[in-house]
Amino acid sequence: MVNEINWLERIQETSEYIRKRVNNKLPKTAIILGSGLGAVVERIKTEVEIPYGEIPNFPVSTVQGHKGCLIFGTLGNKYVMAMQGRFHYYEGYTMQEVTFPIRVMKALGIKTLFVSNASGGMNPNFKVGDVMVITDHINVFPDHPLHGKNIDELGPRFPAMVDAYSPRLIKMAREIAKEKGIRLVEGVYVGTQGPTFETPAEYRYFWRIGGDAVGMSTVPEVIVARHGDIEVFGISIITDLGVEGAVERASHEEVQRAAAAAQPIMAMLIQEMINRFEEL
Repeated sequence: MVNEINWLERIQETSEYIRKRVNNKLPKTAIILGSGLGAVVERIKTEVEIPYGEIPNFPVSTVQGHKGCLIFGTLGNKYVMAMQGRFHYYEGYTMQEVTFPIRVMKALGIKTLFVSNASGGMNPNFKVGDVMVITDHINVFPDHPLHGKNIDELGPRFPAMVDAYSPRLIKMAREIAKEKGIRLVEGVYVGTQGPTFETPAEYRYFWRIGGDAVGMSTVPEVIVARHGDIEVFGISIITDLGVEGAVERASHEEVQRAAAAAQPIMAMLIQEMINRFEEL
């Protein structure tokens, strides 16, 4: 296990490197883009692009559809940071490595995090291509990102998760969807370790314990963001269905195609929200 001093030193080293690369021009809002969802970057007027491989202590994404760059630029009227690709527990990284970028975001002054993913829907009212606002999550990962000795400088020992997903931002998303005539669904996201897609029995189980969609990311990032008192808004694109009695066979390529088709709606919603909300 890496000790407390090493984690704090790594966070400092990485954040200082990024500060220098962007000449201390730092945003308060960050976005994490999941599988096949990198097109939001096309809406960003990029000022600085840093490949993950150049950032000290950063993991490198090994998943197809994750470009692996940290982007700084303007989205609408806000200066933002965007992770074009994330890290997953199933890639072999520890939970601390998966969530390390969130620690760095906190050190750089990020106050609000928008996190996106591609997921399988269990709710029978969902369709492939739906955009789901995450209202809550269920954590079924076999490890926890806060497991072990707490580092008090990073957050409290027992952080509350009652408001893991910002009520004010969820309300704003509803208002924008109504205004724009967008079909927006809401639900609970189940986070699993992967990398296999779910069996029919697992889909049934996750639906019956209160899940609406399931995926292999997001939950660790959200936990660490809330540990650091970062406000979170989460969004899933429903790329395949595991509805009881009608489970579809999913592949990574099909997930990417479905995600790409729904990207314009997700990108518009995120941009509208970022333009409208008041930064904390």
